[in-house]
Amino acid sequence: MAKKEKFNLTILWAQSTLAYSSRRSFMDPVAHALSGSAIAAAGLRRVTPLATAALLIGAVVPDIDGLILLDDYAALAHRRGVTHGIAALIVLPLLVTSLLLLWDRWVRRRRNPDARPAQAGQLFLLTALGVSLHLFFDWLNNYGVRLLMPFDDRWLYGDVLFIIDPWLWLTLGGITFLTWSARRMALVAWATLAIVLSLPMFLSELVAPAARILWLLALGALVVIRLRWPALQMGSHRVTRLTRIVLLVAAAYIGANIAGATAAREQVRAIASAQGLEVNDVMVGPVAINPLRGNVIVQSEDAYFLGQWNWLGSPRLKLERSALPSLMQDPRTQSAAETTEAQNFLSWSRYPYARVEVGDDGYTVHFYDVRFVDFDDAISGPSVELNRALEVISVD
Repeated sequence: MAKKEKFNLTILWAQSTLAYSSRRSFMDPVAHALSGSAIAAAGLRRVTPLATAALLIGAVVPDIDGLILLDDYAALAHRRGVTHGIAALIVLPLLVTSLLLLWDRWVRRRRNPDARPAQAGQLFLLTALGVSLHLFFDWLNNYGVRLLMPFDDRWLYGDVLFIIDPWLWLTLGGITFLTWSARRMALVAWATLAIVLSLPMFLSELVAPAARILWLLALGALVVIRLRWPALQMGSHRVTRLTRIVLLVAAAYIGANIAGATAAREQVRAIASAQGLEVNDVMVGPVAINPLRGNVIVQSEDAYFLGQWNWLGSPRLKLERSALPSLMQDPRTQSAAETTEAQNFLSWSRYPYARVEVGDDGYTVHFYDVRFVDFDDAISGPSVELNRALEVISVD
């Protein structure tokens, strides 16, 4: 499948994020951090001293597995594992709570002996909530997460939201901004972040004018609110009420996308089956900016059919007539798949396929995953050289 030559900032940004996440463990650290801060802004920051720290750290700490230095394919095989499974809901909060209590005793209350001590049980529960938010957000995209680790290493996929979702940035970031923007330096930092996050909205050809207008209106509303009530502080009940309303909006947005993704998968399966295709699995992958569209993968026994889904389109499903062969049963692919690098990649890959180049002295087998074919295979597998006897010569 030919690579796209047209430059698009959204695809380039997502491609860079995907490529980086394959080596480490960060999918969208902005959304993770903002989810913790938004929950804190809704009132939980008052539960106990260091409550905000517990929520923030809990919302990002599962990605600690990205600090383990592994090669690219080993990272794919091991990331989003034990630190993203159900056991992490106990182990990580215990570790974070212990560190926060040490900080509370040896730093915070030494500076202010009259300060109210942090409560261990409440810190544990808040950290567990932050970790739960992280796992939920990771499940929402089509990259997947192994929620049952260490008892079961199956990957689970929500296929609900794109890896980077500007509308979540607006909602979660907006209420975080209103809560923590009292100081001038904080305003400068927030303005810088707003500019950086706005770039793809205005430099990408994928973004419709209506989406850009909505983005600007939302940013403008945040500025007006901030100017209207310049004295808004962390303890403001007005901000807390507004935060809870916005969190309900964000929850409704996510819920609507979950319902839409479920319905889209069912319709794609029915339509593909009616067209005579053998349907083993279906994915309607979310796309950037527009929750009404999706990238479709229909998996048959030995091939994939790609297409586009559009809730407002007629027809809603457009499938390409030509199939993308997986070649996973090809003897050359099976020989290449015996290498450690290929096994690591395939243990992660959801829809693997291979391309085989024929050379003078043998073959080169390249491994890919269909999910990322639209991103110039931003996350791709190893290339394995074989001789004519299908013996491995080298792995790149």
